[in-house]
Amino acid sequence: MKDTIRNTYLAADFGGGSGRVIAGSLLHGKLVLEEIHRFPNRQVKLGNHVYWDFPALFEEMKTGLKLAAQKGYNVQGIGIDTWGVDFGLIDKYGNLLGNPVCYRDARTEGMPAEVFKILNEQAHYADTGIQVMAINTLFQLYSMKMRQETQLELASRLLFMPDLFSYFLTGVANNEYCIASTSELLDARQRAWSVPTIRALGLPEHLFGEIVFPGTIRGTLKEEIARETGLGAVDVIAVGSHDTASAVAAVPATEYPIAFLSSGTWSLLGVETDEPILTEEARQAQFTNEGGVGGRIRFLQNITGLWILQRLMSEWKARGEEQSYDTIIPQAEQAGIDTIIPVDDDAFMNPENMETALLDYCRKHGFQVPQDKAEIVRCVLQSLAFKYRQAVEQLNRCLPSPIRQLNIIGGGSQNKLLNQLTADELGIPVYAGPVEATAIGNILTQAMAKGEIADLRALREIVTHSVTSQVYYPKK
Repeated sequence: MKDTIRNTYLAADFGGGSGRVIAGSLLHGKLVLEEIHRFPNRQVKLGNHVYWDFPALFEEMKTGLKLAAQKGYNVQGIGIDTWGVDFGLIDKYGNLLGNPVCYRDARTEGMPAEVFKILNEQAHYADTGIQVMAINTLFQLYSMKMRQETQLELASRLLFMPDLFSYFLTGVANNEYCIASTSELLDARQRAWSVPTIRALGLPEHLFGEIVFPGTIRGTLKEEIARETGLGAVDVIAVGSHDTASAVAAVPATEYPIAFLSSGTWSLLGVETDEPILTEEARQAQFTNEGGVGGRIRFLQNITGLWILQRLMSEWKARGEEQSYDTIIPQAEQAGIDTIIPVDDDAFMNPENMETALLDYCRKHGFQVPQDKAEIVRCVLQSLAFKYRQAVEQLNRCLPSPIRQLNIIGGGSQNKLLNQLTADELGIPVYAGPVEATAIGNILTQAMAKGEIADLRALREIVTHSVTSQVYYPKK
């Protein structure tokens, strides 16, 4: 029998490959989590574009809400986080004008060059502070404008993915700060829409609505959804709705500045700061200033993460040579190969076969070629650690003083060899965990909104008491 008295918060966490609904509550100063529902997320190629199946995702989220109600939880809030940059458009009647297009769609190819015929790139960075990536919302919208797409003409509001889920739960349309910051359309200092950028590109100004910050109640479940799910009139609460923002909120550290590596398919490496860093050096080093919980800034680099290793593991499985991480990582630890590959090279972006691409790259460049799977894995992980060292060196040049420790969060924090190699390369301690950082940050931000937690520092102290970080000290 579930404890129906204890306040429970539901995190709807959507990733590029799957989503889940997780319940969390505080018990004796610690966070208790339970996964309620997990479901797939897929990209759908239809006609000329690649879409997200938003109606299916919304239905799966409602299934998770129903299951939580059936378990008897005393649900006090729902928070939603997703990947960045993607959005849906709604018309003046509140209808969704089409399934959101996936950031991997080809419509933004060449768009940065078109935009920077209009905008000065240096001045633009000094305003928005965002790393130029063709997938960003700005370029998606400008591609729609150039093609004179009807959706853009009919649209009343632009809602990023978490905003869209929230809107169809509550009927209230607003834009959460952290997810909006990924768009390349926010004034980084003012934490408000960059109206000069929007006007210069001729984008409809009415699309960009009220910005709300993490810890704000966005709205309450619409009557029909409250009834359908069995939850009643529950608040939908703004969290760090870019998944990395929620993950960084859950870093179990209070020493400032907090340096983090959100480790998964992508690696997001940076620090949390009070104000954006908008220098030309930061722009040249491709750092981005994204919003964080508590009005903070996540000053970070986007780096290829475990993508190469994930592809290798899937290829080996497909040809009947499946490897277990528990087996291959210890083998890689013993492998004797020094080869370092540039993990961000285009050769590894999306090759037909990742193993072939890696071996061919080594041969072409005169590197020692891995001879077995353990050496391949060792090569990938030490290459990642080397890339992290380069990123930290660039990061330190942008900061008043160098970082003294690195907190690795997310699924990649389970990779013990990568953690140790990173500590060795950086020459500083590495603290690994929590794995479920995104859900933890989401849930505890809701608890903060409801007054159960005083502030971001108190939130992180709860994380520290709730999880045990493993520490890796440099060996060289």
